[in-house]
Amino acid sequence: MPKIRPTPEEFSADPAAQEMLIRADELGISTAFTRAANMTPCNIGSAGLCCKICGMGPCRLTKDGQTGVCGATMDTIQARNLIRAISAGAAAHSDHGRDMAFILKAVANHEAEGYSLRDIAKLRLVAQEYDIPVEGRSPDEIANDLADLYIAQFGQQTGVIAPLKRAPEKRKALWKEQGVLPRGIDREVVEALHRTHIGDDQDPEHILNHAVRTALGDGWGGSLIATDVSDILFGTPAPLLGQANLGVLKENMVNVVVHGHEPTLSEMIVAASYDPEIIAYAQAAGAEGVNLSGICCTANEILMRQGIPAAGNFLHQELAILTGAVEAMVVDVQCIMQALVGLAQNFHTKIITTSPKVKIKGATHIQFDEHHALTIAKEILKVAIDNFKNRQCTQIPQVKEDLVPGFSHEYLNYMLGGSYRASFRPLNDAIMSGRIRGVAAVVGCNNPRSKQDYLHTYITQELLKQDVLVVETGCGAIASAKLGLLLGEAGLDKVGPGLREICQTIGIPPVLHMGSCVDNSRILTVLTQMVEEGGLGDDIDQIPAVGLAPEWMSEKALSIATYCVASGVYVIFGGSSPVSGMPDRVADSDLIAKYISAGWEELFGGKLEFIPDIDEMVRQTLAHIDRKRAELGLPAYDPSHFGRSGDDRMLQLENLSLAEKRQLIYGTVKN
Repeated sequence: MPKIRPTPEEFSADPAAQEMLIRADELGISTAFTRAANMTPCNIGSAGLCCKICGMGPCRLTKDGQTGVCGATMDTIQARNLIRAISAGAAAHSDHGRDMAFILKAVANHEAEGYSLRDIAKLRLVAQEYDIPVEGRSPDEIANDLADLYIAQFGQQTGVIAPLKRAPEKRKALWKEQGVLPRGIDREVVEALHRTHIGDDQDPEHILNHAVRTALGDGWGGSLIATDVSDILFGTPAPLLGQANLGVLKENMVNVVVHGHEPTLSEMIVAASYDPEIIAYAQAAGAEGVNLSGICCTANEILMRQGIPAAGNFLHQELAILTGAVEAMVVDVQCIMQALVGLAQNFHTKIITTSPKVKIKGATHIQFDEHHALTIAKEILKVAIDNFKNRQCTQIPQVKEDLVPGFSHEYLNYMLGGSYRASFRPLNDAIMSGRIRGVAAVVGCNNPRSKQDYLHTYITQELLKQDVLVVETGCGAIASAKLGLLLGEAGLDKVGPGLREICQTIGIPPVLHMGSCVDNSRILTVLTQMVEEGGLGDDIDQIPAVGLAPEWMSEKALSIATYCVASGVYVIFGGSSPVSGMPDRVADSDLIAKYISAGWEELFGGKLEFIPDIDEMVRQTLAHIDRKRAELGLPAYDPSHFGRSGDDRMLQLENLSLAEKRQLIYGTVKN
């Protein structure tokens, strides 16, 4: 029976994406959506039961008791495959952190054109965390020492990486007890590869113990370094107004889309686009100027600091080109589809690679060098402007939403307590009282094997109804932005009464945009500060909080999940599990799945579970939050206790008599 291909409405929940998918069909062009529909995943590989680490295989295990040629069992093979994926994800994010540290060093020594130290206050605070002297010293001197410290964390061979000191004391003691304190970021990745070479580590639990160590080197090391340095160089995010979706592209301007994950190039392109020389160059080409927008986490980086609009998340990269209105897509590293080059040949769009680590055959390569950053950024923009004359038929979806991004942990601290008493006390108190039931981080990628954005936004909206405060990063944040959930007034009529009171009182959206995927380190910092504030236990695993990645697809997501679990967080992934086994045919193929759930929970207080049913994901999230509330001795969640304050109630009170106001306030009158 022929396979029925999904409709555009089944491919994506986003109207702009649906419009572009219809256009792709009309033009006979494939996309990731259609390729996924036509490609059946290998059920053995997707279950983690294919081993190809030596030349005796590949070995495909499909029967009870079967082993590889070397005798490797199903659980050993699954553990090896999982740690290799975690290590690749950790390498990707941490290598980003390394590059940021080198740029900080170059800026401190005035060797990087166009850059400056924008957040001196954060520079001093971070330096003091590591006992770097700040008094009587220039910012350049402090930054130079901090850069040296950060660079050393990658090649360090013994001891413990320095950023780990920012974790809760009880958590650090637990990591020491379990033998998972990362010694050096690179060392743990290399050792993971060594352990999984043919004939090495063959104890699944021992292998996954090192997976935790490797991931911790990423989350509390490389990723945290990347976030800190980005804030120091480009400014710590604070709320501002932005826009999201393909409607941000402009017919009368040169459209340049920056895509990838490193802010060093994109920040310079932003600066260059405002240069009078570039504006005049664009006008001479017949355009009104240069219009920048972003895809993926580069979008989040420049969105939360500069207000540059986001054209979309991961699965929008092809759709942006399908508009016919993009003169250049400028990419750096991570999540860049090779299909972009072939797709762009149907239009006038130039794909420009910029990283020495990433080339795509058929793309234009203009290598970025931070020592000549602004000059190269202008060169790239001129290539795009020169291409404007080649634009032909365009179709830009008139779909976009306003949003307010930029909720760094520093701003949350200020937002909750003010300039002179910045504190997480109000957040802790709101959770303790039950106004906020708990906290959920809804993060991660898009995956064309699920309906784009649907899982992210459905889970987010269901949790908001239950008074769960939602924080988001990466493509998940852009999904909510496209639905209009990142505005203070957006959807508050569908938010639980207690959370609505908090949002109205503080003036925040019910969903807080915290940055790019590497900025999940901000969420770890928030959880640590909540522990330090008191009232919610003395370690992260006691907080009523859950992490969810409903549409995960990358190895980076597995690293993030693992370091969050090791930090004490219950993490739920949607979609398929890379260690699911084959339950219809294999009885003993779920040992690893049980270990990363119940086994890790016993060791670290956090667990990783793959739950394909969306409603079950919500149920398990709420059950975990309620269980943690009960263990802390907090009152059971009861929404009927709240909803009698906030802007809505104030407006109602204005038109009531004094007696009616008293009745309303004390709850003796039904509304």
